[in-house]
This record gives sequence, structure tokens and C-alpha cells, in this order.
Amino acid sequence: MTAASERVTDTVANSRADARARGALVSDWMPHLPAVSSPFAPEGVDPAGLTWAETVAPGGYTHRVIARGTRVRLDDVTGDANAHVLLFNALEPWERLNVADTVKIPWQAYLSTGHPLLSGDGRVLATVADDTTGRHDALCGTSTDALNAAKYGDARPEGPSPSGRSLFVKAAAKRGLGPGDLPPSISFFQGVRVGPDGGFEWQGSGGPGGAVTLIAELPLIVLIANVAHPIDPRTDYIVGPLRVHAWRGEPTGQGSPQFDASPESHRAYLNTIDYAEARGL
Repeated sequence: MTAASERVTDTVANSRADARARGALVSDWMPHLPAVSSPFAPEGVDPAGLTWAETVAPGGYTHRVIARGTRVRLDDVTGDANAHVLLFNALEPWERLNVADTVKIPWQAYLSTGHPLLSGDGRVLATVADDTTGRHDALCGTSTDALNAAKYGDARPEGPSPSGRSLFVKAAAKRGLGPGDLPPSISFFQGVRVGPDGGFEWQGSGGPGGAVTLIAELPLIVLIANVAHPIDPRTDYIVGPLRVHAWRGEPTGQGSPQFDASPESHRAYLNTIDYAEARGL
């Protein structure tokens, strides 16, 4: 494609040609439609059952409404993806991810297999079903415009170093949500731990090929921003592609290890089932 200053859009035909040329350049970052056409279906998953397939660009975002029981798999292709995630009850979006309860109810600050992701209403929005890296973060949230502008010189959502907050605002608007609806997020694939002095210690990535699978315990609005972690010590804005695939399944049921992991988790799952059954889900 020609440089922006050389683009020719003086007629309808030229505008159409320009738009198609630009579209070809970003096709790698478009959702696979239909989802069954994805060339990257996770191993062991029947491509015919896929309901969402997309590769999120570095510095990009995505959003989707998914059914209860849906599996959402996130893949870190190069080891540099950082999937900042927000979850909302799709039926009542004022119920949303509560990071404090997500840490408190399972008595565990570090996300990994079996970890429930809770709302402030005592229900489980999603469960981490599988995790191959253990390099995640439920403590720092995502980057802000002020932080990215100071660190990288730019925070615009369309710029070279967008903040997670700016991308979440755009994604939320497409689901009828505003900036005030956005709580702190969690993130996958770039690890953070608390040091002996109480400060945050950067762990970084577990390497290429990391994967996390979530189970939607309720119908969800999912917002994802694939941006550099706010405490990434690297001076450059480094992010890799993030693959997203989803397929239908069943929610977590009684008798599963995570359901009975603790009395508090048990109650949270019971609250979720009670809500779903009252809704006829």
C-alpha cells in the first residue's frame, strides 16, 4: 500500500480500491468468519464446533458475547502476548469482574488452573480450566493513558503504543458500556508476584506457546485488550499476537475439583447455579 500522503481517494472507485488494499493488510487481525474456517483450531478441538476464532493484533482489542458453558482458549503465539481481560454478566452487565473477590474467595492471588473469576455479587463468572504457564496477574490492572504517554510517548488507541484503558473504553462502547463501567482487569501471559518487601516483581512470559482456557459460568460479555503490561520493564512497547478460540461446552458442575476447592468457592458456584436456574439457563 502507498504511504498515507500518496493514497488516492478522489473518486468512489479509487476509494474502494484504497479500502480493499488497506483491508488486505490487516486481514491477519480480522476474525475468522465463519469461526470453523480458522487454520489454528486448538489441538483436540473439533473445528466444526468453533463459535469464535480470531487473532488479536499486538496493541489490539476484541469483544464478544458468549453463552454459558463456552470454553474460551487464549494462546500466546510468540511469548509476548498480554491478554488483559474484563468479564460482564451479559444479562445484567452491572454485574462484572471483581478482582478483589477473585483473589479473596479462593485465598489465592495468583491465577492458574481451577481459579474462579468472581463478580462482586458472589457468583463465578468464569473458571480457569487449563493453564500451561502460571505467568499471569490479578494485581496490577491494565495500562493507562498517563502511564503510556510518559513511558512510550503515545497512548492513543490508534497509535503505536495504545493503553489498555483506552482500548477497553472502545470495546465497552460497542457493548453499550461506558468508561465508568470498567473495573480493574486481570491479565494472562505476563507474570507478576509480590516480593518480600510488598512490592511487585516482574516475572515476564513463560515463553512461546502458552495457553489458558476459561469456562464461562454465565452468559458473558468478554473484553480483551492485547497490550504491554503496565510494569513491563522493557523500554520498548513489546506485544505479540494473541489467538482466541471458543466453542460450546458445559459449565462447571458439582463434584468437579474447583467446585469443592474451598467452602467459599463451593458457595460461589452454588450462587451461580441458583442464578442460572432461575433464569432458565
